[in-house]
Amino acid sequence: MVSLDINRGSELLDALERAKVKVGVALWMYLSDYEDWRLVVSARQFDSLDLRDAYGLLHDSLAPAGFTPEKTPPIMILSMADPSIRELRRLFGKTKSVEGMRLGGQMIGDRFVEDAYVYRIS
Repeated sequence: MVSLDINRGSELLDALERAKVKVGVALWMYLSDYEDWRLVVSARQFDSLDLRDAYGLLHDSLAPAGFTPEKTPPIMILSMADPSIRELRRLFGKTKSVEGMRLGGQMIGDRFVEDAYVYRIS
């Protein structure tokens, strides 16, 4: 992972905040299933929609900030009820600041996370 990815993730989260999408969990995760990094985001607003509409809301929220589909990093929307998200919130939800925290080499919920860079967990 390079600093550009970390900065791009921060810009993406800022764009979602400006669009009034309150992201509860956001982190880059290297997932062995994909053999690649994914920006994982969870928000109650996404949970109220089916997955297709949730990705539509995500892309509609990012477009004004210049995040076209070609310029948007790989994103995975997970429900706030997802076992991995629930475990992250249980472990770190009350931690004062998690931004920049690194995780990895462990099971988190039902996923093995090789490496992760955390933006927020609330």
